[in-house]
Amino acid sequence: MKEEEPAVSHSSQRVGPQDDESVVDPETGRQDASMNIERIERVYRQLDCRIIPVPAFWTLYFLCSAIRANVGLAQTMNQKQGHSLSQELHLTPRQVSTGIALFYVCYVIFDLPSNLIMTRLSPRVWMSRIVTGVGIIGAFIAGMWPGMAYYLTLFYPPSRTGKRIGWYFTAAQVSAAVVSLVSAGFQKMDTLGGLVGFQWMFLLYGLVCVLVGISLLWWLPDRPLPPGQARAKTGWFKWLPESPPALTDEDARIHYEDLTRVYHRPRWTIKDLGRVLLDWRLWPLLLMYFGVVGVGIGVQSYATVIIQATNNTLTSIQLSLLAAPIWVCDLIAILLVTPISDRFHHHRALFFSVPVGIQIAGLLLTTYGGSEQHSWPRYGGLLMVGFGLGPTVPITMTWTNEIFQPRHGEVGVAAASALVSGWGNLGSILTTYALFTGWDADSRPGRKQYRKSTLVMVGILCLSILSSVVMTILLRLVGNEPRAKQVSSGSSTSEGEVVIMDGAARRELQQRGFGRLWWRRRR
Repeated sequence: MKEEEPAVSHSSQRVGPQDDESVVDPETGRQDASMNIERIERVYRQLDCRIIPVPAFWTLYFLCSAIRANVGLAQTMNQKQGHSLSQELHLTPRQVSTGIALFYVCYVIFDLPSNLIMTRLSPRVWMSRIVTGVGIIGAFIAGMWPGMAYYLTLFYPPSRTGKRIGWYFTAAQVSAAVVSLVSAGFQKMDTLGGLVGFQWMFLLYGLVCVLVGISLLWWLPDRPLPPGQARAKTGWFKWLPESPPALTDEDARIHYEDLTRVYHRPRWTIKDLGRVLLDWRLWPLLLMYFGVVGVGIGVQSYATVIIQATNNTLTSIQLSLLAAPIWVCDLIAILLVTPISDRFHHHRALFFSVPVGIQIAGLLLTTYGGSEQHSWPRYGGLLMVGFGLGPTVPITMTWTNEIFQPRHGEVGVAAASALVSGWGNLGSILTTYALFTGWDADSRPGRKQYRKSTLVMVGILCLSILSSVVMTILLRLVGNEPRAKQVSSGSSTSEGEVVIMDGAARRELQQRGFGRLWWRRRR
């Protein structure tokens, strides 16, 4: 299913009338008339409508996240009837923890190969394969999250991806809240048709996920091509349906002029991949992700278990309902923080560390707050954890794109996002296997139940903050200059290894700040 490599010319194309506001090139101080701000913004908004919402990224991530979250909910569903996941399958708490941890082992092993394959094949077809596979076998979700982050860089400059990642990442929070509520309904279906509640939940979500995965072949746009270039269909591609291009006519030319680098696809080699693996910038990002994703998955997998430890009089339906507000807080934080972090993209560490600090405060409140008679402060701590979790994962992935695309090009984004996401999920393995029900001495009922587990999560969050600070200091000392020489998007140079300085790359040298927001434009 390999796509034919198009031959791309990098000659500059001036597009459209030049009577609106233009970008000032920060290197020369001159206006770049071909990079008209209003028209560029309109093109990216058009892409947003095609890629982010229903039935594209938001929907597919909602379903895949729901399937992942269902495992945690199934542990307490219909518990009194003896029909929870562990009771039905006769599993010990240690076996449940091992099963959840093995789910994330797939991320560690397969995220990188999946993303590298995606750079050589059709991203549209590969994403369809992942989502369809998730509906059949949940572990097929490996490669999906870094694949989505990589896919965005085919259409957006890295500095604009934080908000977009945040937008579709809200699907995970909405799904966590919705499945918590809907699971109450599935518990009412217990024993219907010979299936217990959690089995109905797995079956119906899996069926919908398969249908959505197949539909992506008709909806999700494929890798953009230069204006006027036809996509060659070879091999199995001849038998697959075509999806409409993301942009056409003048909009396609504006996008080509603004983001020329994504149309320049030198074929990467093992040597190029090795350079990415040896880049020191990878490891602070990985440790940042290790902490926040470990806590996020730990809370998602054991939310109802943690809430039950604070108040063991709650019913299984009440536990499911109380888990939902955690992810509503998460959603609110994403919508508030990630758009601002894009506008001040030179300060990613600050927008990362403050929410992590809120998570730490929330975990400490969950651990030490309240009393046996008044346990609600401990639940309030979980709401703080949810709020702090929201923007941290999108910001980490966005910062990875920003650092590795200029230095290593397409393979840099694909490999680095996969390694940060995949190997960073060692944190998920830690929190799902070694903590909570997987830690026998820490899971004994009582006031101190799960105290050591939450303190371990505080420790890995401190590691995440430290890593972001170290990354910031080293970037200021060492810099993040492209590994190859830079040429303008208007240059006809084709000799040697180059990094194209297109319109978006020149603008990324400066921050947008709060300029050009709707209330500023009305003045």
